[in-house]
Amino acid sequence: MWTALRHHGPEYLIEGVGTGVLLVAVGLFATLLEHPSSPVHGALPWPWLRRLLMGLAMAATVSALVYSPWGRRSGGHFNPALTLTFLRLSRVAPWDAAFYVLAQFVGAVTGLGLVRLALGAALTHPGVHAAATVPGPHGVPAAFVAEALIAFLLMTTVLGFTNRPQLNRYTGLVVATLLVVYITFEAPWSGMSLNPARSFASAMVGWLWSGIWIYFTAPVFGMLVAAEVYRRLARAHPVLCAKLHHDNHERCIFVCDYPRALDEASRR
Repeated sequence: MWTALRHHGPEYLIEGVGTGVLLVAVGLFATLLEHPSSPVHGALPWPWLRRLLMGLAMAATVSALVYSPWGRRSGGHFNPALTLTFLRLSRVAPWDAAFYVLAQFVGAVTGLGLVRLALGAALTHPGVHAAATVPGPHGVPAAFVAEALIAFLLMTTVLGFTNRPQLNRYTGLVVATLLVVYITFEAPWSGMSLNPARSFASAMVGWLWSGIWIYFTAPVFGMLVAAEVYRRLARAHPVLCAKLHHDNHERCIFVCDYPRALDEASRR
């Protein structure tokens, strides 16, 4: 444990701070778009359009984090479900996974907590609910299935891009595109979480725990199923690393075959 902390502490810190930045963006944009007193909310009476703008804002934030020096170094997870899936794929060491997940949860709560301090009751207004992810009108079973499905598709896409050196650099852009689609069209079903730390932070700050178990289980379940399917069907493209964007010169702390695969691709 102490060896992992000493050698990989900067990556753990990056994951925590990056997840915090993500939740700051969630809180700020959710309040701007959904608070009844916001001029943006008043100018945009169509919920689908506000969800589209939220999706674009979150896609830009996630993309910026993944391609930033921070994301290039830590791997750009900022999501416990993603980290645990790469642990299952034997690309993240157990202690690294444990500290990544801890940092992500602490960072998420800290980030949204700072927004609560800055915006006060506006963030927890019933129209905003601290950007909580809760089951939609179709109920809990539909929310679970929807969350698991979008997590499955996201992880399948991540594995399809990260394990092909010629496509690796585009992973962040593809993930960002999926987020726009998910937030615009899937959010009415489950609130569109994909991220246990993100949902926990909103539930903690807004004290709205409805269906929280869904957001702890469905994203992990969906991503783990995607990993198992990928391992069985994509034998020509084995899992190389846990970094979302490996086409850079930052150090890598994971169990990594990306340099070897890149060298083999260059000799073909």
